[in-house]
Amino acid sequence: MSDCIFCKIVKKEIPSQFIYEDNDVVAFKDLHPKAPTHILLIPKKHIEKLTDMKAEDSALGGKLLLAVSKIAEIEGIKENGFRVVVNNGKYAGQEVFHLHFHILGGKPMSWNPA
Repeated sequence: MSDCIFCKIVKKEIPSQFIYEDNDVVAFKDLHPKAPTHILLIPKKHIEKLTDMKAEDSALGGKLLLAVSKIAEIEGIKENGFRVVVNNGKYAGQEVFHLHFHILGGKPMSWNPA
């Protein structure tokens, strides 16, 4: 999608500091962090939300999950723990309609999804 901000980041039309990149995914720091470490992990392929993934995207789904662990190690949050959040749709709070994983860590977290 030409107006998708995350697609523009992938194409490097909008400057962003990638902390991880491979052929299929990129990760960068969230501009409005909710934790000391707040990384966004996105597929380079435009997929609007998690429930839009198809069987043909199963390898990409696996790569996203494996990248989470790599990013946690890069960011130094792997040992103490971290949270991974995927908002799916407007009622869940999804604001950018390009699939993205929030990787949050660097502090103890409580549970309050509401």
